[in-house]
Amino acid sequence: MTGGVLSGPSAIADGRGGFSIETVEVDPPGPGEVRVAMAAAGVCHTDHASLRWPGPLVMGHEGAGHVESIGAGVRGLAPGQPVLLNWAIPCGACFQCGRGAQALCERTHELDVPALGTSRAHPGGTRLHGRPIERSFHLGTFARHALVRAEAVTPLPDGLPPDPACILGCAVMTGVGSALNVAAVAPGESVAVLGCGGVGLNVIQGARIAGAAVVVAVDRVPARLERARELGATHLLPATDDAEDLVARVRALTGGRGVDHAFEATGVSALAFLPLQLARNGGNALQVSGAHGAGSVELPRFFWNKRYLTPLYGDCVPGRDFPRLFDWVAQGRLELAALVSHRYPLGALDRAFADMLEGRSAKGVLRIA
Repeated sequence: MTGGVLSGPSAIADGRGGFSIETVEVDPPGPGEVRVAMAAAGVCHTDHASLRWPGPLVMGHEGAGHVESIGAGVRGLAPGQPVLLNWAIPCGACFQCGRGAQALCERTHELDVPALGTSRAHPGGTRLHGRPIERSFHLGTFARHALVRAEAVTPLPDGLPPDPACILGCAVMTGVGSALNVAAVAPGESVAVLGCGGVGLNVIQGARIAGAAVVVAVDRVPARLERARELGATHLLPATDDAEDLVARVRALTGGRGVDHAFEATGVSALAFLPLQLARNGGNALQVSGAHGAGSVELPRFFWNKRYLTPLYGDCVPGRDFPRLFDWVAQGRLELAALVSHRYPLGALDRAFADMLEGRSAKGVLRIA
């Protein structure tokens, strides 16, 4: 069931800001591992950031494909089965997993596929020119084959193709989960979303699914605002550099008090605390994008019982959340096709990054197979 060594093209970050498409060898799966033939992978700002992570690195952390082979002890998966990959891989046994916070698993790194060549009798895992190579978020989805732990794999239902299903594994889960699992948006409440890229659009979808009455979308790109309207936004506000003006416009839509839940999904560190000004007293401010860099805030912004939250991966519990997302897609409540604005072959990754960074794409997908 494990097969032999396979090789195929992969996008490899060099750790200095560049990448190349190289042929990579992937070993058969060991105990508890699965080798997945990738079909499609989502392109995210985090993938662009990985260009400067220690390399060489197989890029990509959103992906779907089919099981190519399984290792000993793997249950519930079989070769040929369509699957979705999950980058926040739970162990199921640590303190955080025990309390239901599987996205915060304390052993994800410890239980990864062995350091890619250091703990097997032969150079195992994933190799580039004979050298062990790391994989982004323990997955490495910008590749023909990915070697992952079985806990990273969720079977896809019949009729849901890998493109666009691949984006469920990060952008959709992060956005929808932040609205439903973390903020717990309730029917009739109000929401503001800063940034209408892949994650922000799915916060909007989550708010719509929750029954929010007012969903304010904020972005600089008109096309993204129109897509936000299609996915559930009730009000569109073009972004400007005047934060106070934006706060005033949002409050004008909510009786002067601010929204119940304000989300930052821009990835811009200078905007990380702006949700505190958009949220009403006693409301929630959520920094969803995982923005890095320096930021500052005046402490009174936290006054009046405002809660500042930094949800990781939408508080994902794979066994609970992915079946729910699959059902909503089948019911037409959760839109996937409209989210994917651009598709590219693996060799056009540079163009995919450019379209994303310049605001031309909402969500790009690489067609690997």
